[in-house]
Amino acid sequence: MKKITIAIDGHSSCGKSTMAKDLAREVGYVYVDTGAMYRSVTLYALRNGLFTDKGIDEEALREHIDRGDVNISFRFNAETGRPDTYLNGELVEHDIRTMEVSSRVSPIAALPFVRTAMVAQQQQMGKDKGVVMDGRDIGTVVFPDAELKIFVTASAEVRARRRYDELKGKGMEADYADILRNVEERDYIDSHREVSPLRQASDAILLDNSQMTIAEQKEWLMNQFRQALAKA
Repeated sequence: MKKITIAIDGHSSCGKSTMAKDLAREVGYVYVDTGAMYRSVTLYALRNGLFTDKGIDEEALREHIDRGDVNISFRFNAETGRPDTYLNGELVEHDIRTMEVSSRVSPIAALPFVRTAMVAQQQQMGKDKGVVMDGRDIGTVVFPDAELKIFVTASAEVRARRRYDELKGKGMEADYADILRNVEERDYIDSHREVSPLRQASDAILLDNSQMTIAEQKEWLMNQFRQALAKA
């Protein structure tokens, strides 16, 4: 049976990962959360004191990555039906979702040598197709020839509220104003970085899910998948 590559890009906290995970499970594809990869690098930098008063110690981080000290992998969780993120063999799915990581991930993701390393891993993961990958530059850089490209967005206020509800639902501390400010800052950094800036691919289908339910999004995405598969 033929398989395609599905690239889902868009702004932070707009539900890309939930959509991508659900679709991958429905159609039997491999799901890769590229945002989790950049979050894992950020967590590694935090744990190893690579953030200084002047910002990121880029030279030190590059050395760690070049030495192969930052190994990211995904393992399927039978209880949730979704993959969990591991950093150097340690389960970090919870740790990488904190506000501390969220507030620092965009500068890390903007570093050219970090993106080069992560994109190479992502392309290797998806070389056999049958993959659903979400992030910021999947349809423009990682898989420019993907058969189905979706660009997801929603208002900053809606995304901040969703992120707030998600954190509170996990029993984590959250402040709506701080989250909204973080969402807006990440939008700016992601859209203005020199390497692989966030932008909609010319052949991507735009989805503004500000007023959509999860069920409506799933139905919409499944229809797009069927159409793309039929054309492949």
